Amino acid sequence: MGEFPFATIGLLLLVACLIAMLTRRFGWPYSVGLAAAGVGIAYLPNAPALPLSRDLIFNIFLPPLVFEAALKLDWKPFRRELPVTLLLAFVGVGIAAAVVAAGMHWLVGWGWMGAALFGVLIAATDPVSVIASFRELKVEPRLSLLVESESLLNDGVVAVCFVVLAGLAAGAGSSISSAGLSFLWTMGGGILIGGAMAGIVLLIAGRTEDHLVEITLTTIAAYGSFLLAEELHASGVLASMTAGLVVGNLGWSGIISRTGREHLLDAWDFFAFLANSFVFILIGMNVGTMSLNSLAISIAGIAIILVLLGRILAVYPLSALFRGSKLAVPGRYQHILFWGGLRGALALALALALPPVEERSAIILITFIVVAFSLFVQGLTMPTLVRRLGIDCGVDEQPRVAASEPPR
Repeated sequence: MGEFPFATIGLLLLVACLIAMLTRRFGWPYSVGLAAAGVGIAYLPNAPALPLSRDLIFNIFLPPLVFEAALKLDWKPFRRELPVTLLLAFVGVGIAAAVVAAGMHWLVGWGWMGAALFGVLIAATDPVSVIASFRELKVEPRLSLLVESESLLNDGVVAVCFVVLAGLAAGAGSSISSAGLSFLWTMGGGILIGGAMAGIVLLIAGRTEDHLVEITLTTIAAYGSFLLAEELHASGVLASMTAGLVVGNLGWSGIISRTGREHLLDAWDFFAFLANSFVFILIGMNVGTMSLNSLAISIAGIAIILVLLGRILAVYPLSALFRGSKLAVPGRYQHILFWGGLRGALALALALALPPVEERSAIILITFIVVAFSLFVQGLTMPTLVRRLGIDCGVDEQPRVAASEPPR
């Protein structure tokens, strides 16, 4: 058993702090700066070897990121935008996944199962990447809500679809009925577990005004709901998201003390900062150590084009369905929804959790390349696009925080 890399962790935290200061000073996306720093670290002599794993992303990083994002979503506007975000999350993910799967099968020659698994895992916008970038850009409130809500919902949908497909690939329950039941339990079970865990936590939190206890209880809600759902083969992402929504909306009604709310929100800002910092630095470090050849680059180029095409066919036609209604999505919002569809840690976690299909190694490599393109090309150009479209709200206060949140 090797020694715990305390010195390395400390060094990465220092790098994250310096990158945060630099990116905010020059108006660059924080996530891109961290990933770039990770690539630079990978080329240093005797660079630390910190590989990403499915368990590291799922069990350590995703719970606080998903919970913190949901914690700050106000239920009323979230519910108002549900027709748009649900359509993008369910139908949009299906369209995007189908485009990528068909293209990788016909153009690259992958088998249908491998192509379908890749299409699903790469189809969703990843909340780890999207939320980190959009919070730095401070876009208009409704657009921020649309992007964050959709990224959370389609993240859950992708995780559910991936579990069902992976089960089929492994030969578990090959009938349509068993796949349907698996889908329903993975989704519904995650929501039920998250709601139940949040309810228990709020019941206990209502008996104390100690903000340290309240912070600890919400930490239990974030990790406990996620890990319990995964253990019961339900969606940990949906469980943590539901727990965050419940705590963030019912908790502010008086169950959590007013002083506790301020401390709790500050604590979760810190937890999200830590998780984001490690996720993006580790992504950069792993991208920097990849070995590429011309074939891999060609396949990755095809995959990137297919991913962008799938996102186009998901965002613009589905948004057009709301034209003329109160939920109409402005064209400039649609451009951001398309180009801001970043990929990140979730796609990598699912790729690393692939069953033993023939294309497994290729899928993992191509996923890393697509994520790198998403961060360095789409991420770097997002600030310019936001400014040119005139949707930067131009204030420091985060507009996404629930209206019931106390002044800070």
